[in-house]
Amino acid sequence: MSIDDKQEYVPAEAAAPRWVGIVVVALAIVSLAALGTGWSASTHSKELAQNLATAQQQVKQQEEVLNQRLAKAEDTNAQLQGELSIVTDKMKLTQSELTRARAQANKIKEEDAKQLADLQNNVNGELATKAGVDDVNKLGTDVNGVKSDLESTKNSLNMTRGEFGTLIAKNHDEVEELRRLGERDYYEFTIDKKDQRQKVGDLMIELRGVNPKKNVYTIAMYIDDARYEKKNRSVNEPIYFFSRGTRAPMELTVNQVGKDKIAGYLSVPKSASSTHAQASGN
Repeated sequence: MSIDDKQEYVPAEAAAPRWVGIVVVALAIVSLAALGTGWSASTHSKELAQNLATAQQQVKQQEEVLNQRLAKAEDTNAQLQGELSIVTDKMKLTQSELTRARAQANKIKEEDAKQLADLQNNVNGELATKAGVDDVNKLGTDVNGVKSDLESTKNSLNMTRGEFGTLIAKNHDEVEELRRLGERDYYEFTIDKKDQRQKVGDLMIELRGVNPKKNVYTIAMYIDDARYEKKNRSVNEPIYFFSRGTRAPMELTVNQVGKDKIAGYLSVPKSASSTHAQASGN
């Protein structure tokens, strides 16, 4: 066999193993995942930076607003202090003027009082000098009239006073005089039968006995369903007792005593209401 008949031998290339392809694919997947993660982190970082810039801008704006308000408050405070200073100065001036006005008013008052006193003295002197006999007689008549009125009033009220200071009337005319004074209410009564009860004001009175020769009598007073007997009482001798809730006493006085008969009055203070009364130990 000749050399030309020899077949040329070309060695075949060995096939690559399968795991190499798998590794390549895995590396590609990891690279893609890393690339996605990096892109997401970059995006999030940009958002954070943008939010931070926005927050800084808002804080700066709020700071500017606060600074403006603070400046305005300082201006207002300065203005108020200035106005307060002006008002204080005006008040001091007003107080000074008020003090001067008071002093001047007192001075005028004292001068007026002095002038009035001098004028009164002059008028009295002129009247004393110029008064004639007719004027003196007329003045005397007026004085006598006043004295007469005073004496009449004095005589009309010339009555005995009881132990509580009340005036004791001895007859109907004196009761009328006391009634005109208006300090108390008066109820006149007459009982002309023995053992007879009669209502006087808020009281019930029963005549128990009479001694005309000695001018004494005995009565029973019914108050709050209780019986109080007053024995051998003299004419014009007041019987005092009190009503509930008052300090001023009521007064029962008998002015006349006859055969099985008495007459007198009940005196009640204006402040006493129409309630039950309690007899005293007189």
